[in-house]
Amino acid sequence: MTLFQQLLIAIVQGITEFLPISSSGHLILIPHLTDLPDQGPLIDVAVHIGSLLAIIIYFRKDVLGLARGGFATIGLGDNPVQRKLFMWVLAGTIPAVIAGLFLKTGGYMEGFRTTDLVATNLIIFGLLLGAADRWGRQDKSYEDLTLRDAVLVGIAQAMALIPGTSRSGSTMTAARALGYSRFESARFSFLLAIPAVAGAGLLAAFDLADLSVQMQMDALLTGAFTFVAALLTMVFLMNFLRKASMLVFVIYRVALGIALLIIF
Repeated sequence: MTLFQQLLIAIVQGITEFLPISSSGHLILIPHLTDLPDQGPLIDVAVHIGSLLAIIIYFRKDVLGLARGGFATIGLGDNPVQRKLFMWVLAGTIPAVIAGLFLKTGGYMEGFRTTDLVATNLIIFGLLLGAADRWGRQDKSYEDLTLRDAVLVGIAQAMALIPGTSRSGSTMTAARALGYSRFESARFSFLLAIPAVAGAGLLAAFDLADLSVQMQMDALLTGAFTFVAALLTMVFLMNFLRKASMLVFVIYRVALGIALLIIF
């Protein structure tokens, strides 16, 4: 991979991972809209790990609380609130794990890397995001999380394994429909991403060991570039959601989806 391709992929991933507009969909579009070769699923995972590190840094206090909750779950602490939140995040991760294993073992993932599917999902799930954001209440916070809500948002996250859906978009849509504020919806969405993305990165690490040194360096460098872009994007988005709606993202998704259907 050239340095230009690495930077392009990192910037696209870093921006689109946290904005509800589908990072996987945009990564698939890069080879279709340029002369660059498809970066492949390994690079896709590497940039997701870069995004994961950005989440950990930005939400370090929440991540520390979840870690304490995990220790409390096995008897190494006594904070019931942190233990409950840890269990709910874990419960919200299970649907994505089950769906991911099903799709991977069934060999369905490669069949999803099409512009038709990306375009259609951009439009459909963009409209759902707009509806949930327009009519959803905003009276719940992260601390109000229940097992039912965690599982429902987790199911929405599992649906985002299909490109064009958007992991952050689908989880924010579900959270907004359940009455969580825009800021809190994004907060839970990103914390829920930690175990899912970490698990995908762990699986990819075994494949990474069998590749050439050059391919390993490409993945690591692209992931590092992504971390920088993702952290800057997260700072912007969390400030943006404190004072604005998600309408701009809905318009972008629908417009891009229609354009892709026309072009391809």
